[in-house]
Parts: sequence; C-alpha cells; structure tokens
Amino acid sequence: MEQQSAKGSAAGGLSRGVSHVATACLGLMVALGLLNTSMRWLGKQLGENLAGNAGLEGQWYLFSLAFLLAAAPTLARGEHVRVDVLSGRLSDKARAWIELLGGLCLLLPFCAFAAWSTGEMAARSLMIGEGSPDPGGLPRWPIKLVIPFAFALLGLQGLAELRGALGRLWGRA
Repeated sequence: MEQQSAKGSAAGGLSRGVSHVATACLGLMVALGLLNTSMRWLGKQLGENLAGNAGLEGQWYLFSLAFLLAAAPTLARGEHVRVDVLSGRLSDKARAWIELLGGLCLLLPFCAFAAWSTGEMAARSLMIGEGSPDPGGLPRWPIKLVIPFAFALLGLQGLAELRGALGRLWGRA
C-alpha cells in the first residue's frame, strides 16, 4: 500500500509513472529473452549465427532500466527493506523521526553524491559516443544517462517521504 506522504504529491505521481515504465521494461526484457533464445535455437538448426550481441545487451539494458527506475516507486510504496522487527514496536512519531533522520543523514546525501558522481561518467560517455566493446553491440551512453536520472528520482521521492515524516511529527496526515 502506498504511504500517505507520496499520495497526491508531484513526486508520488512521477514515481507512479516511472513504475509503469519499469514494469514495461521487464515485460520487454522477457520478450526479448524469448526472441534471443529462439533466434539462437533457429541459428543452430540452420548453421547460422542469427542472434547477435545487441539482443543480449538489450536484455541487460532493459533489466538495468527496470532496476534503476523501480527504486523511487518502491520507496513511495514503502516497500524498501526495513527492520520491521524494531520499527513495528515503535510509535508512529518514533518511526517518523527515524525516517526523517535516515532521509536527511543517509538517503539524500547518498542520492546527491551518486547523481553527481555518475553524472560526470554519463556526460563523458555521451561526449565520446561510447559504444559496446563487443561487435554488433549497442551504444553504452544511453543507459549510462539513466543512472544519474534514477538517483535524482530517488532523491525527489526521498524529499516527498521527508515531507510526510514531518507531517506525521507535526500531527498532520
């Protein structure tokens, strides 16, 4: 169930939209895997190499997209790993304090650092038009651009969660 802090917020709406994209990536990844497997089997039957590196890298890219893009929606739904054995025994205000301090001291600084440091790598990759080192592979720069974007999305969702924690501390829904 989605947490109250994410409902109705711009970050919550963005997270829901990104969640649909991540889900679609998983479906496409499975379909591409089926196609790759079929082409390899058919290629063996015909004595030809019908499956190239692009198909395999496409699966890897789709999985990467799904994984990276799912982080913010997962946080919005409150489905990230937590130590429920401890937090389940705490009051709502105590849990709100933990979320607030954890977000301020851990989540937001990590997201800012990760977006900044991977942003430089993605920009370099884009500037040189980085491609796969494997013959017939896909360009690498598009997937590298998603990495800082995903951390920025996670940071935005973290801000929405902090807003919700503050609301619970101040007695608002």
